[in-house]
Amino acid sequence: MDRRRFLRSTAGTGAALALGPGFWRAAFAAQAVLGPGPYGPLGPPDPNGLRIPEGFTARVIARTGESIGSSGYVWHREPDGGATFPTDDGGWIYVSNSEVGGSAGGVGAVRFAPDGLIVDTYPILAGSNRNCAGGATPWGTWLSCEEIERGQVWECHPAGEFEARPLPALGLFMHEAVAVDDDRGQLYLTEDRGDGRLYRFTPTDYPDLGNGVLQAMRLSEDGGVTWLDVGDPLARQRTTRRQVPDASRFNGGEGCWFDSGHLYWTTKGDGRVWDLDVDAQQVEVLYDPKWFEKDERVLQGGDNIIASSFGDLYVAEDGGNMEVVVISADRREVAAVVEMTAEHRRSEVTGLAFDPSGTRLYAASQRGADDRNGVVYEIEGPWRQAPPTPPPAEPSPEPPAGAPGDAATSDGPAVATEPLDDPEGGPELAPLGVATVIGGAIGWAIGRRLPRKDA
Repeated sequence: MDRRRFLRSTAGTGAALALGPGFWRAAFAAQAVLGPGPYGPLGPPDPNGLRIPEGFTARVIARTGESIGSSGYVWHREPDGGATFPTDDGGWIYVSNSEVGGSAGGVGAVRFAPDGLIVDTYPILAGSNRNCAGGATPWGTWLSCEEIERGQVWECHPAGEFEARPLPALGLFMHEAVAVDDDRGQLYLTEDRGDGRLYRFTPTDYPDLGNGVLQAMRLSEDGGVTWLDVGDPLARQRTTRRQVPDASRFNGGEGCWFDSGHLYWTTKGDGRVWDLDVDAQQVEVLYDPKWFEKDERVLQGGDNIIASSFGDLYVAEDGGNMEVVVISADRREVAAVVEMTAEHRRSEVTGLAFDPSGTRLYAASQRGADDRNGVVYEIEGPWRQAPPTPPPAEPSPEPPAGAPGDAATSDGPAVATEPLDDPEGGPELAPLGVATVIGGAIGWAIGRRLPRKDA
């Protein structure tokens, strides 16, 4: 049964305070249970200070204050939000924000060869302020968000092909993360304040983000959504969120991710994971720590959130046991899949991203085991992912004139009188005899049933 047909009361006062009087319901498919997850229990700490499932391996790819490879680039302090981008040679780039204040923030990048070897590191944004999370765009850029009172969103190119540029039309406020709905040409943004709003930005000329309409979400008692215009996104006279007093308040908006018509986001203040069904304009709560006993709250202080191609949600903890937690694709199980050792407890887990193959997960300890030097890990293993998309089916050959069911065109052997078009746009085929066409059709049908070597 569809999980949206189930209702659950969340009777705690936190929801009423955050969302306004009367908001208490959340749709959800049979309460998620704690379990070992899709990868089994976590093993003992490895040499990197990580507990990961059997069959997985980990390595350090970057550490604050250390240069990487031969580039001479020194890795930044307080690594936060991150993402990966494929490169033309089959490799990829991992970008990482620096949540350092006083115009000392920015974004660094690590470039990988197709075999995973690090080949280059470099900055793609410098001189910005407390770059916290952000989001990747479908056109291959990184949106880096400043978590300050009049913070901006910066658009950066992962390969440094253009100078990073601010996007003031997305509003000046304490930005956390951004997610792009490419189908509808809209962006969603979280605000890391105890009374923060959830925003939607509709560009005037998508994907150009220079101008557009900024709105804030308002939830009704049954989770229905309306959007309220923000009259002055540049906050010339009034703080952005104060311009929409009727908008719903969220307790510390953190990571957000858009996938298959749904926006998922987290609120650290109450530990929730939220789900907006964009077509239905309906919100539900996927996870609330209050649904569990204190010693069973595997996910606490949810922060960065991403979805795998399989549909699993991965959430990083800011606090708690310093874990990466998976919410299964059917939303019925919650489990830890990575845990950092106790030395990291004063830090937070950041920078979640899968590489393009879906076999490597990146996660950072923002301040590391010494509470000073951040470290970025790469965890490789059999992460669940969707099977490759099969190639499109080839069209059936056109039957020749005079084939069974057709009227004969002459007293002699029936032949195709017109050349057959090549569905791939190649040269036209010469006229074929009946036996040739039928034999080819049989061979094609048999071939369709045999496994492909490249499948």
